[in-house]
Amino acid sequence: MFEAINIASTGLSAQRLRLDVISNNLANVSTTRTTEGDGPYKKRRVILQPVNLRTKWKSPVYPFGLRNGEGQGVRVVKIERDDETPVRRVYDPGHKDSIKIGPYKGYVEYPNINPVTEMVDMISASRAYEANVQMINGYKSMFRSAMQIGR
Repeated sequence: MFEAINIASTGLSAQRLRLDVISNNLANVSTTRTTEGDGPYKKRRVILQPVNLRTKWKSPVYPFGLRNGEGQGVRVVKIERDDETPVRRVYDPGHKDSIKIGPYKGYVEYPNINPVTEMVDMISASRAYEANVQMINGYKSMFRSAMQIGR
């Protein structure tokens, strides 16, 4: 039972981080200049990976060994910056961050963030979070029922 709750808790923390990153992306949808000075804000995304515990332990009680492979939860590998998607350019020569010289003179570069895509990702992350909460609540309910049967 505790293994299932641990798996769900890894999903909870990963989806919470995903929601934080998506919220940060939406908050910076109009940021034309970052503090690093490298142009507009770039979209961030969370890279998740299943936890893969390679256990090869066998015992006389459980001769097939412990579970080997996927199904031990999820972990955050990294938060990466999306440098591949092009930025959005809007012609606004009066803007303080407009390009002064070159073929894009007068254009302002805005982040490569699509608010609709971010909202869809946010809904997906919140549903995954809710599913993990429901799983934990289901296991707690089953544990309570088992304890009452044992009385």
